[in-house]
Amino acid sequence: MPRNFYLLLLVQFVSTLADNAFLIIAIARVIELAAADWIVPALKLSFIMFYVLLAPFVGPLSDAIPKGKVMLIANFLKLCAVGLMLFGVDPIVAIGLAGLGAAIYAPAKYGLITELIPAKNLVKANGFFESTTVCAVILGTALGGLLVSPLMNQFSIDVGVWHPNNVVTNLTVGMLGLVILNGLATLLSFSIADSGVRYASHSIHPILLGKRFFSENSILWKDPQGGLSMLVTTLLWGVGATLQLIVLRWGTESLGLPLDQSAYLQGITAVGVVAGAMLASRFVSLSNAVTLLPLGIVLGLLIPAMLIVDSVLWACLLLITVGAVAGYFIVPMNALLQHRGCSLLTAGRSIAVQGFNENAGMLLMLTVYAAGTATQISLTTLIWCFAIMITLGMAAIFLLQKFPRPSDWVTENS
Repeated sequence: MPRNFYLLLLVQFVSTLADNAFLIIAIARVIELAAADWIVPALKLSFIMFYVLLAPFVGPLSDAIPKGKVMLIANFLKLCAVGLMLFGVDPIVAIGLAGLGAAIYAPAKYGLITELIPAKNLVKANGFFESTTVCAVILGTALGGLLVSPLMNQFSIDVGVWHPNNVVTNLTVGMLGLVILNGLATLLSFSIADSGVRYASHSIHPILLGKRFFSENSILWKDPQGGLSMLVTTLLWGVGATLQLIVLRWGTESLGLPLDQSAYLQGITAVGVVAGAMLASRFVSLSNAVTLLPLGIVLGLLIPAMLIVDSVLWACLLLITVGAVAGYFIVPMNALLQHRGCSLLTAGRSIAVQGFNENAGMLLMLTVYAAGTATQISLTTLIWCFAIMITLGMAAIFLLQKFPRPSDWVTENS
């Protein structure tokens, strides 16, 4: 792997570490403000919103200038977002600005992989990248749990200097920790060298960009390999984003854990994802990625087991298993989607299309979850609903891919 790839991994690790700690601290801030329960999923909605709204524009942006510079801008926006929350701005607004940075960041980081790594090594590179990302998720959620724990809550400061409500918070140490992490990610972004890849210039008129984007979206959906892999990743990322919040609620309601300890359960799940991703990078190639579709059905069948678990030990074992299945399945499908997208479009534009669909799926699922929470639907009902959604959805996709010609699903080696 080239040196630039490892630098990319380092920036990704620090940035993802900060993002996941940010979510836990933002949730703790919502609880501290005694806001309604539906505000918690609204935090995720605010973060993801820009992925969908800006999808036609972030791809061309990441192709127009060196991707290291795009990552620098994105990480600086995240740094500003933490600063806003530190000075008392509503957490939904602050995390929304972080989502703006993340939306700009995503096409650059994934597009840079396709520019640096040949197609034959994409699964391996994605295995490294996803393992690094999930390690950051593990440590980020654990760090977030630590930063909202009673150990840190003993410190408080008046952050209402510029805020009309003269807000006081016990989360100052956590927010300052996020400032340091995002500042480090911003500085590290300077180390990302230009890959040297250049793309043809195009009009930046918003209407023309929108038309071009939806044309590219159609191209990727109509491609047999691209459409299949995007359907899978859209479903799984949508449900996965919601299950992240369900696990937090499950830890609190069913296992009797406080928020800081429930956050560790997300880290436990990520341990399994790392293991699955590493195995996938070792044993799965692009040519047999579609043979893993039954694992999506298995994943859905594992979710209801949460309802019979009543101890932390069994909860950890279940979440590690769920994570391992998800990691082994999603990494090859993601690599297949990246390969087809880069072949049909450009690196930045294909990742923007992918991000649009996956985050639109997340927005839809999180909206359903927020509505369910607002109407006080029980946790048991929500878990069954999402388990059925995964199982039936993956079963339908598995049956769907049986109909086209078998040759349509053979991945190209170049």
